Amino acid sequence: MSVLAFEIELSDMRRGRYETLSFTVAQHPSESPAYLVTRVLAFALEQEEGLAFSKGGLGEAEEPALAVTDLTGRRTAWIEVGLPSAERLHRASKASDRVAVWPHRDPSAWLRQLAGARIHRAADIAVNAIDLALIEAVAGQLGRRHTLSLTVSEDELYLELGGRTSTGSLRTLSLVPPQ
Repeated sequence: MSVLAFEIELSDMRRGRYETLSFTVAQHPSESPAYLVTRVLAFALEQEEGLAFSKGGLGEAEEPALAVTDLTGRRTAWIEVGLPSAERLHRASKASDRVAVWPHRDPSAWLRQLAGARIHRAADIAVNAIDLALIEAVAGQLGRRHTLSLTVSEDELYLELGGRTSTGSLRTLSLVPPQ
């Protein structure tokens, strides 16, 4: 297992969040670079008081990739990275006030597969799709230590890492197909 250090200068104009995030994250041996980058970007873009990476790691059946816990210890947000099953989303939606999914691959087939599945409050689950070219650009530059700048303006991401700037869209998709 590798441990990577990140310092992210975050300017999220959509949410009015401007801060520097410094953290380390463990990369599981079976975790792809695209999954790791998506997990790190989700951590930055979901930033709020009580947000933390799961202690269980990848594939932990009872834990999300990221979670927000309030001061009483109650989980208020369940944040998945990847393409979780309908059963997992159903369980997450019953266990938390808010559920979000950050796909690390093209979510088109996954969304079609979930259409019509029994998922508690499916219409309330946000699917936040980051431009895959942006994820791949960052994944290709992974090392042990990273200092980057991440700016969010409406539905565009601007990311500067190692003197290279990458841009990409941030789309919010729905689990419920339009009628």
